[in-house]
Amino acid sequence: MHFSPVSLPKALGTLFLCGFMAAACATNLPSGVTQGPSIEGTTQYSLQNGLKVLLTPDDSKPTTIVNMTYLVGSRLESRGETGMAHLLEHMLFRGSPTVRDPWAEFSKRGLRANGSTNEDRTDFFASFAADPQTLKWYLDWQADAMVNSLISRKDLDSEMPVVRNEMEAGENSPFKMLLQKMQAAAYMWHGYGKATIGARSDVENVDIKQLRKFYHLYYQPDNAVLIVSGKFDPASTLDVIASAFGKIPKPQRALPPEYTVEPVQDGERKVVVRRHGGNPLVAALFHIPQAGSPDYVPFDLGADIISDT
Repeated sequence: MHFSPVSLPKALGTLFLCGFMAAACATNLPSGVTQGPSIEGTTQYSLQNGLKVLLTPDDSKPTTIVNMTYLVGSRLESRGETGMAHLLEHMLFRGSPTVRDPWAEFSKRGLRANGSTNEDRTDFFASFAADPQTLKWYLDWQADAMVNSLISRKDLDSEMPVVRNEMEAGENSPFKMLLQKMQAAAYMWHGYGKATIGARSDVENVDIKQLRKFYHLYYQPDNAVLIVSGKFDPASTLDVIASAFGKIPKPQRALPPEYTVEPVQDGERKVVVRRHGGNPLVAALFHIPQAGSPDYVPFDLGADIISDT
């Protein structure tokens, strides 16, 4: 290969400049924070304790949105534990020794906050008018909730009527009951066959010690993803995240391995639910590739098109 006399020095100068800029960027990161890939405005960071952070700044928005997602859902519940993932979603809002009444604090600061649970994850989210102090408070609360939530018998008893109401709302919905029966028929062995809300007997007789054990096992930084989007300053937000979450030690425990693989379905399965009253319902359920597959999005889009027409 032929180089002109000036090509190599220019190339070296460019490499030096790029290396200098990368080093400068790395130097500006808070201690213990590592920067990962950046794709379409979203940049990934990691803390030494395993917490993954995704920042998506957008100054055109008037609000900031924070999601704390724990990679635990109903599929990881063992026999007798059904409903635990959903119960813990409720219990984190019952407070800690530091923040005894999170809902009152949310209201005081104008936060719209809530949580949700499905088979794969438990998510806590909040949106609020962009404000650095409100963002700092909420991130501090999330870090506190990760390790200091009380999970007390008294709070569980107080929260149980709320959980029962959700359970009864599902039981009174013909569509939700049909979907639950179809899901159970679709998965003979895998945890996806269980309803996220759990079995009433498991939920009402839950052992508080087992619930705390479930919490300490899965509510850890190496099993969580923190997402901040909307209007905020990335540099100062990273400082807050490093300060709030960096002090949480990396857990020494290992998450239980998952062995169960659902066998390939060997024929059509049919579910018939007969109930008094209500409108007749017909539904179809199909196994599709996992979310990481390139075929997933077309399937998901196709389902939306069919169901909305």
